[in-house]
Amino acid sequence: MGFLDALLGKSKLPKPKVDRLFAISTAYITLEVNLGLKPDQSAGICFKPMESSRYTAARLEIEELLHYSCRETQTEYKIKKDEYNYLWVVLKDKDFEDLVTNIHLVSQTMIEHGFGEQLLCAIYRFTGEGAVYWIYNFKQGTYYPFIPKSGHKRDNSMEFRLRSIIEKELPIEKEVEKWYPLWGIPI
Repeated sequence: MGFLDALLGKSKLPKPKVDRLFAISTAYITLEVNLGLKPDQSAGICFKPMESSRYTAARLEIEELLHYSCRETQTEYKIKKDEYNYLWVVLKDKDFEDLVTNIHLVSQTMIEHGFGEQLLCAIYRFTGEGAVYWIYNFKQGTYYPFIPKSGHKRDNSMEFRLRSIIEKELPIEKEVEKWYPLWGIPI
């Protein structure tokens, strides 16, 4: 960031990090064996929508790529808006590797079209005694667990337990303040 940007209060957003996205494709085995958490055949990627012809072209390309990729892998997908007006690509597949690959495909396409800053997170749903979400923050290049409970509460003790078991295999966000809750996840 230059002096003039700092003076005017402008700052550059960090570039999205997709290199660590694939870490979950091996860590899920540890989650299943050690904790009984099984992939729930659901994943999603969330990004901020924009109004522009370039964005529309990128969205069309994503839909086209998903159409071909999902037909080959037999992955189901939907594109939805949530209550906060964020856009979600929601994926369903029995093969966890296909979910990870399609999440990467969408994120890479957004970056190639210059919309990397719009990427917010990727989410993988697991089930055990309840729903457990592993959230990948594109800005930080790290994962963190999110276990929602009723009444907009979360199971912090279980989230910390998950962190301690999996932190050697997944790049876990060290600053707990950045473990943002995502209420109303559409997957």
